[in-house]
Amino acid sequence: MQQKSKQAFVVELLTTLRQDHFSLRAWGYFLQRSWLLSLQTANDNPALKRSWQRVTSLIALLTVFTLIVNTLCAGVSDILRLLPGFLFCVVWQQSDLFWHLGLNRSIHSGKLLPHIGAANTLTWLRGLGAAYLLGRLIGGLTTPSSLALAIFLCGIVTDILDGYVARCTRTQSKLGQIADGETDFCLYLSITIILIQNGALPLWVGIIMLLRFLLPLVAALLSYFVFAHPIRFGSTLWGKYAGLAQCLYFLVLLAPPALATIAHLLNVPLLCVTIALLIVAPVAQFIANVKL
Repeated sequence: MQQKSKQAFVVELLTTLRQDHFSLRAWGYFLQRSWLLSLQTANDNPALKRSWQRVTSLIALLTVFTLIVNTLCAGVSDILRLLPGFLFCVVWQQSDLFWHLGLNRSIHSGKLLPHIGAANTLTWLRGLGAAYLLGRLIGGLTTPSSLALAIFLCGIVTDILDGYVARCTRTQSKLGQIADGETDFCLYLSITIILIQNGALPLWVGIIMLLRFLLPLVAALLSYFVFAHPIRFGSTLWGKYAGLAQCLYFLVLLAPPALATIAHLLNVPLLCVTIALLIVAPVAQFIANVKL
């Protein structure tokens, strides 16, 4: 009953926002009421709030560690350019987690889970890696392929583990589904731009790859804000194939010089397969939502 009342409250907020033609006043009211709802969720569930605090503390410690290592390796001038964008992304990431604590509900029972959980923590660690790369891009810093490869490999590992852990512990949640999509978007966005920046990826290919994430995101925002109806999150089989192909293609482009010959042989065939799947995947996602 409480969950249904909160859903009705959110729909009411979205309807009010639409009726006021998305004015600044309407946005202010929407953000204020949404934040109060998030605070209520946190205060009504102390264990969940403490779990958020622990995860945020872990991310903060890793952020400080990353900044120290970056300073030692690249110097003070580099860190000054990295700092604003990196910290903004990290603060946004943790605020977004707090804002959506109410979505930490089991997809099996619909009950609010009392802890963020190991699976979501792994997802946020991947988000930290994406935040670092985005911080470098925002600061106008170039990123060596070796560094991008190391962070991308860590992202792949956490992407595999978070789903596995969530299934094994039966802690799959709407929060996890949305967070997984958001962190993948940020990581692949940053890797794509870095590859274009380094001259390893043609611009037109990068645009197609970015559209894979941007089109569903735009559709979700339109559905959520314009029609007050949340779009279905979750991947299709074609989406998983497209993600796998894009992941492999990025690994080929980021391959170290010792593997240059193999990477050159795989480049064009894998590119063709990736582009084909990137076109099919959004269509399959659209069809899946229309059928609901």
